[in-house]
Amino acid sequence: MPTSRPKVKVIVTRRLPEPVETRMSELFDVELNTTDTPMTIEQLCDAAARCDVLVPTLTDKIDGRVLARAGDRLRLIAQFGVGVDNIDVQSCVSRGITVTNTPGVLTEDTADMTMALILAAPRRIVDGVSAMQSGQFVGWSPTWMLGRRIYGKRLGIIGMGRIGTAVAKRARAFGLQVHYHNRKPVRDQVAEQLEATYWESLDQMLARMDIVSINCPHTPATFHLMSARRIKLMKPEAYLVNTARGEVVDEAAMIRALENGEIAGAGLDVFENEPNVNPRLKALRNVVLLPHMSSATLEGRVDMGEKVIINIKTFADGHKPPDRVIPAML
Repeated sequence: MPTSRPKVKVIVTRRLPEPVETRMSELFDVELNTTDTPMTIEQLCDAAARCDVLVPTLTDKIDGRVLARAGDRLRLIAQFGVGVDNIDVQSCVSRGITVTNTPGVLTEDTADMTMALILAAPRRIVDGVSAMQSGQFVGWSPTWMLGRRIYGKRLGIIGMGRIGTAVAKRARAFGLQVHYHNRKPVRDQVAEQLEATYWESLDQMLARMDIVSINCPHTPATFHLMSARRIKLMKPEAYLVNTARGEVVDEAAMIRALENGEIAGAGLDVFENEPNVNPRLKALRNVVLLPHMSSATLEGRVDMGEKVIINIKTFADGHKPPDRVIPAML
């Protein structure tokens, strides 16, 4: 009589939405992190040595130290997230470990929040909320709480992938002129639909934009893409919005520019040294700060979990997972 194969051993590093954990428990021999406390390096090393599949998140650094102690059992790292800059993908591939992520499911949520910051920073929405809560509002005045108009302004999008394109669609609905810098132009049909202008030179685009939105991934090539030199190219009345990764911006240079009035303001959901946020950023009145929540919807997190499950199930069945990360893609 044939015996069933043992369930794949899966270790999850953080707490996931209840429907995702329930389904994982039904399908796999799963070990959950019920405390939702980030694992230490030692705990990550221990987990990697005991499982067939590790499910990390962007807060888990899967580097050479972890991989060196993984042993022969670990064969799949199924990232709960889109970005994989926390994982040494090249080392994984050389060790025969497949890496997957969860692309596509967070596009609309992230684009929504990007658009919210594009509105919030120039229109001083957070200042307005603060004024109401602190009792500063004593009646309408022609010169009080003045922000900057959005309609008709130039929006420069850095990275015209899924999220950048979704941001562009929203921006057009608000009457913004869409410009973008990307490794290559988007398809003609998309460019025509968005009335989007392609800039091969990032430097030239930055000098002409009223708002700059960063929507590219963090890779070695994009680390400090927004350098001190490039930030200085921006107009004094321009705003910088970042919902991608903090490392894409030279944060110290950005802070100096904000403090000195070299740019008008910023809307930030990500930071270079998360979870630590520079106190100088918190002290600025011309910045809207959010706690890395652009993709934080229940629907989005459940969709991410379903992608992780599909990747694990496909891999366990002896097939190539649909969301494999190839080093050449980074």
